[in-house]
Amino acid sequence: MTEPHDSARRSIPAVLTIAGSDSGGGAGIQADLKTFRALGVFGVSAITCITAQNPDTVAGVEPVSPLMVALQIGAVCDGFPVAAVKTGMLYSREIVEAVAAELTARGLKRIVVDPVMVSTSGAKLLCDDAVAALTGALFPLATAITPNLPEAEALLGRRIADPHAMREAARELARRFGTAVVLKGGHLDGDRIVDMLCDGESVLECEVARVAAAETHGTGCTFSAALAALLARGQPLAEAVRQAQTLVVKGLAQPFFVGTHRPLGV
Repeated sequence: MTEPHDSARRSIPAVLTIAGSDSGGGAGIQADLKTFRALGVFGVSAITCITAQNPDTVAGVEPVSPLMVALQIGAVCDGFPVAAVKTGMLYSREIVEAVAAELTARGLKRIVVDPVMVSTSGAKLLCDDAVAALTGALFPLATAITPNLPEAEALLGRRIADPHAMREAARELARRFGTAVVLKGGHLDGDRIVDMLCDGESVLECEVARVAAAETHGTGCTFSAALAALLARGQPLAEAVRQAQTLVVKGLAQPFFVGTHRPLGV
């Protein structure tokens, strides 16, 4: 069999995830790479932390050295034309600063920052002294940040109790940090979930029916990875948000059955 000519080969974008490894496979690097594959982009990665976890608990976290994180990013960028980036669990101030410096040096665009602070099971995934580095060094590079409500509350220092408060919070986060914000509303009660996209000017509400899911582990990682993949494929931000939301809802509605767990069907 002859090899196809270069012109006949299908070229796909490379998308970089910079995040922690989830040994349970439902979140982090593992979820990101599965999402990239589902959306037709080539996933490359820089691992920031190794975690010992499953959907119920995080037994341990061991960070990778900041130098090794930077070397992973550099090696990937030397080998692939990275079209978009998603950051997840960064853990420490030193890792955040190394990531921001490397993204700046490489001139990377279409950056989605998921400000991962606490796991679904309640484990702390971002050190206290890393928050200032995250907001001061990494947020300014972002095309969009994707906080959930507890993360937005931590960033703003106040409770967000209803959709009106969500709208105001999205506006304030966009103004304060100079980037688009996708504020995810899954933590609010109700039979509908509303995610709010603020581009600094207007607020777009993206609404879907709530799925009665047994597990939601990895939904935030999957959403931000999908957003990065869709931006890499040339989707406008608003359309990418809607499609990422749809992908997560579908994954919740059609989970995998693995023993006693029901991970996202993505």
